[in-house]
Amino acid sequence: MTGPSTVPAQAGSFFPDVRNIRANIGGWAQLSVVQYFVAEAAVIQAWAGPEPYSRATGYISDLGAVSCGVYEDRAVCSPLHVLMNASFVVQGLALILGALFLTAGLLCVAAKPGVAARRFRSVAVDSAAARVLTVPWILAVAIRILTGVAGVGTVLVGLVPEDLDSPWHFAGALMFFIGGGFALLLLGILWFRQTPVSWFLGVCGLLCIAALIIGGLTGMEVPLPGLLERFMGYPVTIGLAAAGLVVAQRVHTERKAARLRMGSH
Repeated sequence: MTGPSTVPAQAGSFFPDVRNIRANIGGWAQLSVVQYFVAEAAVIQAWAGPEPYSRATGYISDLGAVSCGVYEDRAVCSPLHVLMNASFVVQGLALILGALFLTAGLLCVAAKPGVAARRFRSVAVDSAAARVLTVPWILAVAIRILTGVAGVGTVLVGLVPEDLDSPWHFAGALMFFIGGGFALLLLGILWFRQTPVSWFLGVCGLLCIAALIIGGLTGMEVPLPGLLERFMGYPVTIGLAAAGLVVAQRVHTERKAARLRMGSH
């Protein structure tokens, strides 16, 4: 990717360095969000409410509630709430790192080796040449912004538990669902025909957005609100982790190839 290319890059194109430490940190940081599922399982096992916690009916935020008692007609008691909220914060910080370290150029080429990232293209405007940003570049920038929004939202969820009765908790959850869902949808479009993972990412994004719309229309007044909320959140965590895996694998492959080239000289 960073070595000599037999095909000259078009104007406005360049070959991002996918072997640098920044790309490696960004990919692994985004992949690390799967730690959430380990933390959630541990917190559920320690649940001390009058009824066993159910993923189908219990809200995710109940696991991070600081106090034991009745909250919005639900009896909640989560002794390991500190672990749950810490997991939210760590997950959010990982997404923020991914948004900062995975550049637009890297996202454009991460799923397709040997292709240059193209930032702009030339167009004719009133008999004069002008440069406009390409669609893939715009998508990549939007993905970074949306991923960062999702990360900030998750941090807010962890720092402001639901039973503090702060609007920031609800706002943070919406930021995670909306930012993460649309980031996955755009990433699926960006990587379309570059990797089969693009279909998986697109489906994860659509599941999240569809569940979010249903939740908004019903006010979460459904038989299984916990399941509906998990259809909003789980696809985001799984999808963004899968995207991080694609990047991490690409970085590993490029580094391995570079070491082999150096060893052959």
